[in-house]
Amino acid sequence: MSRGGTSYGGRRPGGACMPSNKASARTGKSFTDSAKNTSTRVLKPGKTTSSDVAAAAGVSRSAVSFAFNNPQRISTATRERILAVAEELGYTPNTLGRMLQAGTTNSIGVLLPQRLAQILENPYHARFLMGVGQICDQEGYTLLLTPPLQDSVLKAIPYAAVDGFIVCGLEIDRGEVAELDRRGIPFVLIDSDRHRGAPHVEVDDRGGAHEAARHLLELGHRRLAVLSIGPGPGPAARGYQGPLARRLAGIRDAFADAGLTMDDVPLAEVPATRAEGYRATKELMSGPATPTAILALSDVLAYGAVDALRELGAGVPGDVSVTGFDDLAESAWLRPGLTTVRQPIVTKGRMAADFLISAIRGEDQHPHQTLGTSLIIRESTAKPA
Repeated sequence: MSRGGTSYGGRRPGGACMPSNKASARTGKSFTDSAKNTSTRVLKPGKTTSSDVAAAAGVSRSAVSFAFNNPQRISTATRERILAVAEELGYTPNTLGRMLQAGTTNSIGVLLPQRLAQILENPYHARFLMGVGQICDQEGYTLLLTPPLQDSVLKAIPYAAVDGFIVCGLEIDRGEVAELDRRGIPFVLIDSDRHRGAPHVEVDDRGGAHEAARHLLELGHRRLAVLSIGPGPGPAARGYQGPLARRLAGIRDAFADAGLTMDDVPLAEVPATRAEGYRATKELMSGPATPTAILALSDVLAYGAVDALRELGAGVPGDVSVTGFDDLAESAWLRPGLTTVRQPIVTKGRMAADFLISAIRGEDQHPHQTLGTSLIIRESTAKPA
């Protein structure tokens, strides 16, 4: 979906004559209006306001507003004089205040389920934000990342001055979605379950995980372990939802096709970082029945698994096969190259931003989009020894 871009901002005409009596509003020195040459004003120390500019330039406050926002409503000479005075006094208009007064900010927010430092540890999010940013650049929007405030995503919502949110990885029965509904803020759900009236973008998590598990089973593996992204303290009490539930369902489907169950499959739930994948794999390998294959539900967890196995002296894939989910750039360069499920991360980000901006503009038809996945087989998987 594409739309014509909009150009924002402007330039100040060159060649404007500066008033000869230079002064500063913050020093309280006098400033003479060189255009009228009729009065000398003493400005009080503090932040320069539009009233100060109007008084010094000998015009009304409305003329100052027109100079910055509607230049066609005043003469070129008057605008140049106002801009010259504003520069001399160090005045800049309160763009955010003006936008909020008009009920728009030309900014969209990405509501994140984890702290910013933890989010930025996973290159997946950089790829997703790349896609979001491409649409923001195209449509003239800025982007605000909104992590939890005091460990609460709900508390962060009122402090984000945005026109709408991309909501990442939150369950629809949590308070955040209800709060956005109550406030009437447009939003798009990503990596979540569907919600009435809200655009939604997901990938075929179930089909992708099914392919990865089936690949390992067809190689002959029967002792498998799963490295899952921890769902967090709230959803954990209710069980998995959203993409994690779908990925685990895909693994169960593959086991059922092979006449097996997941009853004896170790499952580690950890944050999606390389360090946590490393730590969890160390624990899995210390048990009485070590797995011959590890299914990681994100690439960064798989990277940590390979790190731990290498440190333990276990060959990959000679002793343990490893699969991931995402197909980040590093997965092809890892040694051995990582077998993983490829999802279109950048496309997902672009689509999320496009849906949201359409909703903000009142063009939204509440679309739902499921993007396909594919299994990329590399050197990290082989038949069990």
